[in-house]
Amino acid sequence: MNVFEKGLFNLLHKFKSSERLKRGALVVFLLLLLLGIGAKFVYELIPRHYLLTMTGGSVLSQRHFLAKVLQEELAQKHVSLKIVHAAGSVEALEEVNDGKIDLALVQGGLDSNYPNVEHVATISPELIHFLVKSDIREVKDLRGKFINMGVKGDGVSVVTNQILKISGLNAETDYAETNFSDEEILSMRPEKLPDVIVEVSYAPSDIADFLVKHRDYRLLEMSFPPSLAMRLGWVADSKILAYMYSIIPAVPEKDIQVVGVNLHLVANKDVDPNAIVRVLETLYGPRVTTRFGHNISENDMLLPSGFQVSKGTELYLSQKQPFLTDAFLNKFKAIFGLAVTVVSILLVLVRWWRTERQSTDEEGKVSSHVDDIFSHLDRLNDD
Repeated sequence: MNVFEKGLFNLLHKFKSSERLKRGALVVFLLLLLLGIGAKFVYELIPRHYLLTMTGGSVLSQRHFLAKVLQEELAQKHVSLKIVHAAGSVEALEEVNDGKIDLALVQGGLDSNYPNVEHVATISPELIHFLVKSDIREVKDLRGKFINMGVKGDGVSVVTNQILKISGLNAETDYAETNFSDEEILSMRPEKLPDVIVEVSYAPSDIADFLVKHRDYRLLEMSFPPSLAMRLGWVADSKILAYMYSIIPAVPEKDIQVVGVNLHLVANKDVDPNAIVRVLETLYGPRVTTRFGHNISENDMLLPSGFQVSKGTELYLSQKQPFLTDAFLNKFKAIFGLAVTVVSILLVLVRWWRTERQSTDEEGKVSSHVDDIFSHLDRLNDD
């Protein structure tokens, strides 16, 4: 047996034979355990700061404007929101699914086969604007025309082709699809612009406003058949009010019926639910509605998008309950746990101190008794 093993053996033997060492080790262990539990409860009570990324698509879109409003308002709730660019809703969904973006504003009517994407909220429908040149007066006049639908295969392209198909027009045979971006449309020479430009946006749309006032486009009414809502759950019956884009000449001349497309807020499944709660609290706050200029109602938040509802949305809804909520119970649990931990630590310390004091007193009594015995024996020997 070497020196190290011998020393360790002696230490273990001493620990085994010493009741005081055992009690001391147990007290230290309990203190560390209770301190760890207390630290956990304190951590849960500390306000956290979250860093999230989000896309609203094109920087010229109102979705992007809504994302900017959320960015500024969330700063007051300890959430830093970084806005990133995405060409369209399909690209945004792919980025969220891959975990490259936390949140995205995307339009309905798209493929929901993204396993890592969850539904946060449905916002009021955006309107599909069919901006047409003056010679186009009815849907049938779209035959043989060039129709711009933004990014090929993206949200606007997908829903526009479906709507036109239901209206009796087939892609590539009855019309030709073009795929210029918003930036390209705005910078294009007037004579090069396509016959029809489709924009999905809230009204008034800045792009539609420019095309009406500076490129002489008009709005085409696209009737909303009830069968469309039955076949496609992501559409809504909407209107663009008369004179929305121009008074002289009137554009449109009267309230026109158009197809609305639900706008969804989605998130990656790994985003912290508490961060999503703060996003929803801000989204449905009065400041966002006032600044954005469109009503954002909680009544629509669970309209289906095809994705599973996120845990953050469920947590937010549970907090809206009038009595004991999960958030209140969690906070109460944290405070109560911290109080119990502190009291437990104090009790352990008091008990340990009393035990040590009692042990010391008993040892003193035994020592005194032994001394008395030896003194008595000494006296007997003297006698």
